[in-house]
Amino acid sequence: MIIGEIVAVALRALAANTLRSVLTMLGIVIGVAAVIAMLALGTGARRAIQARIASLGTTRLSVNPTRVVHGGVETSDIHHITMQDVDFLKRRSRLITAIQPQQHRDLQVEYRGANTFVHITGATPNFLQVQNYHIAVGRMFTDDDGHARRRVAVVGTTVLHDLNLSDASEVLGKEIRISGIGFTVIGVLASKGEAAGGFFDPDDQVLIPFNTGRFIVFDTPYLNDIDVLAPSEAAIPQTMAELQRIMRRAHRLRPGEADDFRIHSQMDFLSALSDTTKIFSLLLAAIASVSLLVGGVGIMNIMLVSVTERTREIGIRKALGATRHQILLQFLIEAVTLCALGGVIGILVGVGGASALKDVMRWNEQVVPATVGVAFVFAALVGIIFGVWPARRAARLDPIIALRYE
Repeated sequence: MIIGEIVAVALRALAANTLRSVLTMLGIVIGVAAVIAMLALGTGARRAIQARIASLGTTRLSVNPTRVVHGGVETSDIHHITMQDVDFLKRRSRLITAIQPQQHRDLQVEYRGANTFVHITGATPNFLQVQNYHIAVGRMFTDDDGHARRRVAVVGTTVLHDLNLSDASEVLGKEIRISGIGFTVIGVLASKGEAAGGFFDPDDQVLIPFNTGRFIVFDTPYLNDIDVLAPSEAAIPQTMAELQRIMRRAHRLRPGEADDFRIHSQMDFLSALSDTTKIFSLLLAAIASVSLLVGGVGIMNIMLVSVTERTREIGIRKALGATRHQILLQFLIEAVTLCALGGVIGILVGVGGASALKDVMRWNEQVVPATVGVAFVFAALVGIIFGVWPARRAARLDPIIALRYE
């Protein structure tokens, strides 16, 4: 029996029991589709996070106060950073290309009866440079606006939507109220898009001059952050070391004393989030692949039933000259065909399902060709692994006993 005849016999056997073959493939289809969809969503989330952080500036470093620790236990009190630290950094730093102090708080914003809670940020005019933002309509406030403590504001596009404003130019020159205090809108930030994974929406904020926020809105001398720009990504480690040295000197910390501040880089944040999403997507794929194993067990079960049902047929084939290897190959081809066909259908379902989730749920997804190839190969391997035992059982049948089987 040549290989072409073996394949033809195997396919005819599958076609003779179409419903059973389809139901047997179902486990493989579900498994492959789930693996591809989960990995596509995980990869899409990781790429979206990378793009989002890159849009915020990869050379940006942030200095934040730490919480006070008593007896090894972190309390609700925090250390403080102030404008004196900013001035110290400006005088002593040789690597920093820009520095931007910040105060921020979530406060209520009102406009013509509509109101929402928004992230209010008191910042200096170089916020655009440090945070990698752009003005879409209007202008950014100036140093003079800050020195005069003018009540002017620059709003994000999400804020416009929350205040029922469809056109950015519509709000220019209008007054909004922040925590009951009137501010004139002078600009609208260009949108950075929806936040990846929902951890932060960069468009959901209102900018006000730093001194206006410090003395009128927030009424505190303490800063939430000091953001600085390193000269390049390669210079980030040296810039962080310089920041630490200057801040320790500004806070008069002795050698051996712990820092009362933290320095974060966007690259660290990017690495941590990417690793987290990668692990999470692999975990989801591992869970989804369990259904592939279940499908493999189902195929093995059906193939064992098929061997039992076709015992007499196997005896006749052997009596007509079919060898043990040809019988083994026939049943192995049946198992692999079921898994391969299920894998192809699963790939189509997985890619389509990922696209549907993107359109309906607005989730990020990206199907990687390597993932599709791995899923298909894995499905074929499942057919081989779980098809070997039934195939060997069929090949080992004694032809005389098989011919007597009823």
